[in-house]
Amino acid sequence: MSAPPTQPDRPRLPWDPPEHFEKRVPDGDNRERLVCGRCEFIHYQNPKVVAGAVCTWEDKILLAKRAIEPRKGFWTLPAGYMELGETTEQAAQREALEEACATIEIDRLLAMYSVARIGQVQIMYRARLVTPEIACGVESEEVALVDWADIPWDQLAFPTVVWALAHFHESRDKADFSTYSNPTGDLARMWPPRKPAGV
Repeated sequence: MSAPPTQPDRPRLPWDPPEHFEKRVPDGDNRERLVCGRCEFIHYQNPKVVAGAVCTWEDKILLAKRAIEPRKGFWTLPAGYMELGETTEQAAQREALEEACATIEIDRLLAMYSVARIGQVQIMYRARLVTPEIACGVESEEVALVDWADIPWDQLAFPTVVWALAHFHESRDKADFSTYSNPTGDLARMWPPRKPAGV
């Protein structure tokens, strides 16, 4: 009886390390890294930085409904991964332009959230739209300027969107405040998303 045919390995993906890299603890380190078996080069894998903003026009909040996964069809704030050569402010402005065709002016830093489970640091700003002209970018199926009372809390895409909106509400009449970070208590457990108490 012949052995069953072996299944072909999956094709290599662009983010797969070259075959001569192996996971091991380099000399002088304390955790596993990807190390080149030929030259000992260490390929460090680090968290991604996301930049975005809570953008307003005459007390209305800019929201975009995602046209891509993850969380396609849910509402979010304009935000995304930084590109090389950008500042976090430039990244937030670019993301607003790409997702909502919105030109914004950064007011100040609102919050910095650590999302360790997915390897992200999210930096959120307070910002103003230069004009109320908005439109769908390629990553959005709908965009809107929404009154605070009309925010679709149960249709928000990510916990950090809930956090940023709650922190924006808390700081909206303040010219100066301490930068917010990961919340504790009920706000930290806003999943599934819903309107936080007191906002």
